[in-house]
Amino acid sequence: MAKLYFYYGAMNAGKSTILLQSAYNYKERGMETLLLKPVIDDRDGGEDQIVSRIGLEGSAESFCTEKDLEKRVQEIHTGRPLNCIFVDEAQFLMPAQVWQLARIADQTNIPVMCYGLRTDFQGNLFEGSAVLLALADNIRELKTLCWCGRKATMNLRTTEDGIGIKEGDQVQIGGNERYISLCRRHWSSNQTRTT
Repeated sequence: MAKLYFYYGAMNAGKSTILLQSAYNYKERGMETLLLKPVIDDRDGGEDQIVSRIGLEGSAESFCTEKDLEKRVQEIHTGRPLNCIFVDEAQFLMPAQVWQLARIADQTNIPVMCYGLRTDFQGNLFEGSAVLLALADNIRELKTLCWCGRKATMNLRTTEDGIGIKEGDQVQIGGNERYISLCRRHWSSNQTRTT
C-alpha cells in the first residue's frame, strides 16, 4: 500500500536535493514520476523548475492554492501511469490539498513524497505542514546545522545587513540572502553569528 510521506527540515537541510535524487532513482528504473511545486516559489528557474542549492534541477508542474491536486494527478495518471509523486515546498499546500494527496496514496496507490519546512521564521507551523504532520504515514526530519554546530531546527528571516527579524508576513520567498537556519537557542536570541 502506498503512503503519504513528509520530509521536513530547516532551510539548507537538503530537501530539494533529496527530492531530485529520489525522483532520478525512479526515472533511472524506467518509472514515471510527477514533480509538483507551488506557483508562489518562483526562485531560481521559475515556477516550473525545482532547483537545489547544490545545482541539481528538475522540471516540475506548478500549482496554485486553488488547484485540485487529486483531479490533476488522475488526469496525468490516466495518460501515463505514475509510480510516485514528489511535492517541493510542501509547507505551502492548502489543507484540502494535503487531504487530496492522502487520498491519492490511499485510493490510487501512488506514493506521495512531500518535502518542506515545518515552521516559519516566527516559529509557527505552516498550515500545510500542520496537516502533513497530522496525516502523513511516514514523517522524517532532515537535519542541518546552526553556525554553532548544534542541530538547526528554526529559520530566522534577516535584513540585508544580516540582522534577525521576527515580524512581517508569514510568506516571503527567499533563500540564503533572506533566511538563516539556527538552533532554537540562537533563534530565540536572534544571534545570527558569533560576533
